[in-house]
Amino acid sequence: MAYKQVVVLAALVGAVLASPAPLPALGYGHPQPVNTNPAYNFNYAVRDNFGNDFGHQESRDGYNTRGSYYAQLPDGRLQKVDYTVQGDSGFVAQVGYQGQAQYPTYHPAPSYHSPPTYG
Repeated sequence: MAYKQVVVLAALVGAVLASPAPLPALGYGHPQPVNTNPAYNFNYAVRDNFGNDFGHQESRDGYNTRGSYYAQLPDGRLQKVDYTVQGDSGFVAQVGYQGQAQYPTYHPAPSYHSPPTYG
């Protein structure tokens, strides 16, 4: 019986020694690599038959960001915002409008209906 125990113990020791060494854990005390020059670019736009017309585009290189977005307003104008962020300067925006505001005349429908008659 002792011979079987020695064989099993030797097999376990061999399996442990044959396993690959674990990679060092990146945690406390091991700083994560930081991308000091982030860069990206994105855009999207929506325009459909229901009057939705809006979009956004933005690009960034390092700490300098530039972009714009626009939206169709209920009064018919298109509002466009161009913006920049350069380092710690903050968000700097320029707002503009295209088109003329339209306010159609409101014609309310009568809300009173005569009571039903039975009989």
